[in-house]
Amino acid sequence: MTKQKLPDDDDGNRTIENLVLLGFLVVLVAAGTWLLMTMADVRKGFDCSAQGRRNCGTIEVPERSR
Repeated sequence: MTKQKLPDDDDGNRTIENLVLLGFLVVLVAAGTWLLMTMADVRKGFDCSAQGRRNCGTIEVPERSR
């Protein structure tokens, strides 16, 4: 019995599929990171309010130009 070699026609499709899956993975990781950061910001606000503090919002400080 000799093994037959499969045709190389699928190499192009496999590369495209791998690139699509890589792109999906990058989007999934980015969305997960954004979600975790948003949840951390909301939790900080809830913790501040639960302690009875006022003015728990984020204060934006402009940079000084020299």
